[in-house]
Amino acid sequence: MRHLPFSASFRHPVSVCAVAIVATLLPAAPSAWAEALLLVEADSGKVLHAENATHPWHPASVTKLMTAYVTLRAIKDHRLGMDTLLTVSPSAMAQQPSKMGFKVGIQVTVDNALKMMMVKSANDMAVVLAEGVSGSVEKFAAEMTRTARQLGMTQTNFVNPNGLPADEQVTSARDLAMLARALVRDFPEHELYWRIPAIRFGRRVMANHNPLIDRYPGADGMKTGFICASGFNLVATATHGNKRLIAVVLGAPSSAVRTEKVVQLFEKGFNNGAFSWLLPSLGTVDALKPVDAPPPDLHEEVCGKNRHRPAETAEEEAPPSNDPDPSSAYATLQGLRGKSAKAAALLGPLVPSMPPVVVFVGPPKKPGNPEAALVKAAPRAGRKPKPANAAKAAPAIAKPAKPKPGQTSAAPTSVPPPPISAASTAPASGHLFNPAPTLSPNALAVPAASPGPKP
Repeated sequence: MRHLPFSASFRHPVSVCAVAIVATLLPAAPSAWAEALLLVEADSGKVLHAENATHPWHPASVTKLMTAYVTLRAIKDHRLGMDTLLTVSPSAMAQQPSKMGFKVGIQVTVDNALKMMMVKSANDMAVVLAEGVSGSVEKFAAEMTRTARQLGMTQTNFVNPNGLPADEQVTSARDLAMLARALVRDFPEHELYWRIPAIRFGRRVMANHNPLIDRYPGADGMKTGFICASGFNLVATATHGNKRLIAVVLGAPSSAVRTEKVVQLFEKGFNNGAFSWLLPSLGTVDALKPVDAPPPDLHEEVCGKNRHRPAETAEEEAPPSNDPDPSSAYATLQGLRGKSAKAAALLGPLVPSMPPVVVFVGPPKKPGNPEAALVKAAPRAGRKPKPANAAKAAPAIAKPAKPKPGQTSAAPTSVPPPPISAASTAPASGHLFNPAPTLSPNALAVPAASPGPKP
């Protein structure tokens, strides 16, 4: 622990104890590695810790938080719906991995595109959503930037919806914390999108890049990001009791260090409340003063020739599982993405909160869907439709037994079951557990030329 100078008037045991506590809570001196760290209370916006929080930074795939926000606002404004079908364009298909890799012309609902984008960090799905909401990537990026200004994010500019490398794609830890607060505040009914542990597409199970989900108590979001220029980024939320915190780490040298930094911020925020009066007031997140400077370029430090990074946008992630057993999706998370024992020790044992959420292409398959009904009713080519058999369709009702000699009547041997209501078969609200279609996923995806990039 570093030693702070103090005068003779501070030699009282209680004063010495207070100084020691402050020494452990105050930010350490800036290291050679320039990271941006920020911890705020979600409800009040009160800043609990800040280092380089207003320095401009490339957001990488954390960009997708704004893509989700603009999409959810468009749904709220009735510009499109969760079941609206969007089509994979040549531009979407051409995106670098990480992506789903669907062929041009494949259709996916807004709901499924959001899940794939937030969990898999699919760059192609971000473009599908952008084109579906605004008509083009350029128009959507302009809408993202306008939305940022409306939220008070004065240091942010977007040119694409997925965070792939672009000099003009800039934000800050301050602005990202403000965006996270806006998502929590404005769309509480959709919060599952940023805390789904894993998705299943056919037999493929893809785990969330955020290792805190289901391993750090109370972790409930949000998004990771990585490009060589930005380093490893993470915007995370966690809740203990009635206290929700937002932690932002930008520019970590690895995903393991990124996780370690976020957990340390959360531990400080949740465990040091009794001594908060000893710390200087840092104000609220929106009151932090922006720094006028270019964003750092960490390409050499993060992806130099001695760093062994496989691709410009490749993040260390658990390999996808093809095992039909849902538990295998969580097994891939057991080795924390940076192979850091220190980072892994900060997380608890994996406690799956839900099975992998099923995602699929095509229209939603649920009762009352006219498109699904048409597909089901359409006869195969070269075959005549079979005539309806009313006798087979009618429910079987047991006939009452004839009374035996000496008996006046007999009770029926069985009772027909009550009719099933449409409401009892309806899917859960929020489109979070839609059944999968019968289409083969392997026929839809285009194999990536290089290892999948990561958030």
